[in-house]
Amino acid sequence: MGIDDLSREELVDLLSDFAKRWLAHDGLWFQAVESHFGMDAAIRLDEEAWERFTRIEGRRIKERLGLPEQAGLDGLEKALNLRLYALVNEQEAERVDEGTLLFRMKRCRVQEARNRKGLPDFPCKSVGLIEYTGFAETIDPRIQTRCLTCPPDPHPAGHFCAWEFTLPVERTADEAAAPPDRA
Repeated sequence: MGIDDLSREELVDLLSDFAKRWLAHDGLWFQAVESHFGMDAAIRLDEEAWERFTRIEGRRIKERLGLPEQAGLDGLEKALNLRLYALVNEQEAERVDEGTLLFRMKRCRVQEARNRKGLPDFPCKSVGLIEYTGFAETIDPRIQTRCLTCPPDPHPAGHFCAWEFTLPVERTADEAAAPPDRA
C-alpha cells in the first residue's frame, strides 16, 4: 500500500503524523544539544536553524499558494494556515483592521507536553521573534512583526503566544490630500 492508495482522510491523518514526527525530531535535536552544551548554546543554535528554516518554509508555501511578491496580510494569513505547526497546534488569526493581523497560538504541543510534565513553559520568545519575523518578511517584505506575548513572558490561559503583524495601508493621492474626518 502506498500514498496513492490512501483516502483523503488517511492523507490528512498522515500529514498530521508527519508534522508530529518533525516536531519530535526538532525537540530531540534541541534536547541533545542542550545536554551536551547547555541551554544557552541550544537556544543560539535553535535560533540559527529557525532563521533559515522559516524562510524556506515561507518560500515553499508562497510558491504552493501562488502568492505574489507582496502578498500582504491576506497572503500571510493563508500561509500561516499551511505551516507544519498548523497541523499539530491550535492557532487563530484575527484581522483587527485593514493593516493589522493578530495571530495566537492557542494550543502548543511543545508547551502542553512540558506543562503535563510539571515543567515551566519553554522560553521560546527569542526563537519566535526570528521565526515569525522571517516568515512574515518572506511572505511580504513590508510586513512588520511584533511579539505581544511569548514564553518566558506571562500569558493568559487562552494562548501561549501572540503576534501582531502590521502593514501600512497605502492611500491614494486623493485620500492622502483629504482633510481628516472631524466627525
